[in-house]
Amino acid sequence: MARAVAEGHDRIVVGSCGSYGRAMATACAAAGLRSTVVLPADWGDGGAAVATAGADIRFVRGGYEDAVDESHRLAVELGALDGNVDGPCTDAILAGHGHVVRVLHRELGAAPAALWIPVGNGTTIVAAHRQARLLAWPVALHAVGSPGNNPIVTSWPGPYRTLSSHEVVTTEHNEPLVNWHALHGPEALAAIAASGGAAHAATDDELLAAQALLGRYGVHPTAAGAAGLAGLPAHAETTEVHGDQIVLVTGR
Repeated sequence: MARAVAEGHDRIVVGSCGSYGRAMATACAAAGLRSTVVLPADWGDGGAAVATAGADIRFVRGGYEDAVDESHRLAVELGALDGNVDGPCTDAILAGHGHVVRVLHRELGAAPAALWIPVGNGTTIVAAHRQARLLAWPVALHAVGSPGNNPIVTSWPGPYRTLSSHEVVTTEHNEPLVNWHALHGPEALAAIAASGGAAHAATDDELLAAQALLGRYGVHPTAAGAAGLAGLPAHAETTEVHGDQIVLVTGR
């Protein structure tokens, strides 16, 4: 938003499957900026939550990647700032996504054994790794996504390979975790490997179980936002787990 103001833009455009668009719309409204969010036409709640946050909504046929492609084009057409995670503001976006690691470092001091993070584009994984390295905080990063529906998950532990857009299956529960091409996929795989972590898959049933468990403790994420917790017990069934395990909960 600071960059938009500095460059004389009064609007920010992003592609989203819901959560990022809602966050951006809320922030723009607070800063007195306008926002346009491009959404997949057949996903989510029909844009209701994003519209309530104050954004202008555009729909596109296809999936998340199609929404991002259209938002890139639309930003140029409208003379707006492109706020996508793979656009000109990537460094600022990564710094923002990494803020949670700075907070954890301040509160905890010593590094936990692992940080469990829901994964879609891989942006939060890359951001967390950057901040952990800056702070000399050796924490293993574990990414949890939807089985067969995210190239970070399907590529691990090998080199990054995109999926076919026809291979991925989107449900009301896994939407934010689904990509055929994760925009920060190669960097996320490198970050996971360098940190000593791993990539994991969580089914819709496992996401819902983790969501219900968190709800009993007064935490109410979306099912996909509970992916980090969904991955941890499955991992513990096959691998001995030591030290503090921190679960990042996203998506409300």
